[in-house]
Amino acid sequence: MLDGLRQFIADVISPSPNEHRSFDDRGYRLAATALLVHVMSLDGQPSEAEKRKLHSLIESRFGLDPGTAGQLIASATQVEGEAVDLYHFTSVIMRSVDEAGRLRIVEMMWELVYADGQVSEFEDNVIWRAADLLGVSSRDRIDLKHRAAASAPIPNLASS
Repeated sequence: MLDGLRQFIADVISPSPNEHRSFDDRGYRLAATALLVHVMSLDGQPSEAEKRKLHSLIESRFGLDPGTAGQLIASATQVEGEAVDLYHFTSVIMRSVDEAGRLRIVEMMWELVYADGQVSEFEDNVIWRAADLLGVSSRDRIDLKHRAAASAPIPNLASS
């Protein structure tokens, strides 16, 4: 757990130029998971549906078992709590993955915010800013949002 945090900090402090790692690299996974934890926490206390969705995304997208996914989420939660802004996470991701990988992380963010069936303006804005920092076009960001919305649970209309 501490090794992942040390690697993340080392990546932020002294990045290697032109280094492109695979999508499932530990440093990238920690930064991406921290970004997801940040997005999940935007509208207050994360719901059980959001927590389940986060675990599901981390396990399926990174090919991790539940225990390893839980450790990664715990490390990411700690790193996210210490971060000043989105750039700490997006800069690691930008150095680590290609465009397809960055599109996948934006897609994961949309899936996570739609886990409770609705998206707040604040969540929408943060994903817009993160996508911009990740070099994801507005068109792709909106397409990914629509895809996540189409597969999202239907919000409870009685509480609207």
